[in-house]
Amino acid sequence: MLNGFVRTPFVAYAGLSIVSVLLSACSPSKPAPAPQPAAPALWGDMKPVVSVKELMRDMLDPASDYIFDAVKIESTKGGTVESVPKTDKDWERIRIGAVTLAEGVYLLKIPRPFAPPGDENSSKGPDATELSPAQIKAKLEADPVLWNAKIEALRNVALEVLEIVKTRKAEEMWQAGDDLDQACETCHIQYWYPGDKALLERVDRGLRDLNKGTTPPVSAGRKR
Repeated sequence: MLNGFVRTPFVAYAGLSIVSVLLSACSPSKPAPAPQPAAPALWGDMKPVVSVKELMRDMLDPASDYIFDAVKIESTKGGTVESVPKTDKDWERIRIGAVTLAEGVYLLKIPRPFAPPGDENSSKGPDATELSPAQIKAKLEADPVLWNAKIEALRNVALEVLEIVKTRKAEEMWQAGDDLDQACETCHIQYWYPGDKALLERVDRGLRDLNKGTTPPVSAGRKR
């Protein structure tokens, strides 16, 4: 008791709380955690080894054959023979082709020469049907969005094939092959041999008319 005032435990506790708050306000605050660096877009530099033409010839085109050859109709002396994937080995080959395409086509996003040194395609003379590497580069630089759209279109077909491999619905490979052919040819006509566009359109129309009513679609072959 102090001058008639009885100090209760509550008052004592409140006093301690105030002191504690004042001390904590005066003490230095804890430093904020340092911001975490954003994950890098790539883990390292990517440097091209070959030109676009060589990448297509040595990686993407062979991989596409795994898909194109998965289903086909061949004419023999005994008639026509339809081939479709049946065994684990057949489907594994298709999967390898689709994975190679899906991953490999993104390598076309890395700036690289369009042809090896000295290779100008068949771009000389009045009857030239192919664009030169310089012309292809100019088209890409004028519209890089279109170039990336062509890349994504081909990648989407590869992803489509990977889904078919999971379900093993062989009949769906006919459409996948046609989709792949369209993705390849619409890019080639844009950047490689635009002079062939009208010819290919006529061939496609003729083949569609010829095969109207048949189950598997038949594509107009690819330029090699």
